[in-house]
Amino acid sequence: MSSTSFEFIVDSAYDGSTLRTFLRKACGITARSMTILKYSEGEIFRGVEPLKAHNIVHTGETITLRLPNEQNDIIPTEGELTILFEDKYLLIVDKPAGMPVHPVKTHQSDTLANIVSYYQMCRGESYVFRALNRLDKDTSGCVIIAKDRLTYALVKDSIRKTYVAVCEGIVNEEGCIDAPIGLTQDSKIKRMVRSDGSPAVTHYQPITYGNGHTLLKLWLETGRTHQIRCHLSSIGHPLAGDDLYGGSLRYIRRQALHCRQIELIHPITKEQIRLCSDTPDEFLQIIKEGD
Repeated sequence: MSSTSFEFIVDSAYDGSTLRTFLRKACGITARSMTILKYSEGEIFRGVEPLKAHNIVHTGETITLRLPNEQNDIIPTEGELTILFEDKYLLIVDKPAGMPVHPVKTHQSDTLANIVSYYQMCRGESYVFRALNRLDKDTSGCVIIAKDRLTYALVKDSIRKTYVAVCEGIVNEEGCIDAPIGLTQDSKIKRMVRSDGSPAVTHYQPITYGNGHTLLKLWLETGRTHQIRCHLSSIGHPLAGDDLYGGSLRYIRRQALHCRQIELIHPITKEQIRLCSDTPDEFLQIIKEGD
């Protein structure tokens, strides 16, 4: 298996710059990413010549960053994988509801990571499973997986996610919930709005409503655990099916939350990637139930 490599061509604006300056300012390789490269035994070349951070680079030169292969140690499990996008750096999939993203004590072989491990094995690849967005087991939709640690570091701050959800009650206007979130006193899982919690901001906009429920579009400024579920419950509109936060199981047996769209800047091509996963039919059926 060949190692993962990144190639960058030196622009005239950086002629005579140090390699460190070129990588940081032109390529977006942060100081943290440089540290990751160093301690993962990565290498940097100009042609076949190895380079150090203080070396000078010139217009038109191709700079190659090479990372060693990593060993995937997750149990491979055959299963269906809906791929929205893939190249040598990223794998973006559509996760179904009911599937955990990572193995945990109670789920060792039936997670998205297990299925991706099997997919790698079939393709003769090996990389550590690094999900850039972590959906709850019962939340469906887009999941972004970086195939190496440098891609993870380069991409993670450029991702924008849009969710759809069905909440209880009628929401007529768009709004913003700016309220800190922390653990409840009697649970290691459930969150609540509390003054000493971590800052959390959720924007929401109604799409349609009916049958005492509203289909919402949501986007976040922060990424706290259970943020959407906790915030909507705090304003009296818990998600349908989310009994942990006060939602009813009458119409759906899981929280009605779906990561519908993701946008990101590709770490190498710098192209904008925008991918969508269809709103689940069961969400629309809740709204239409009373028709």
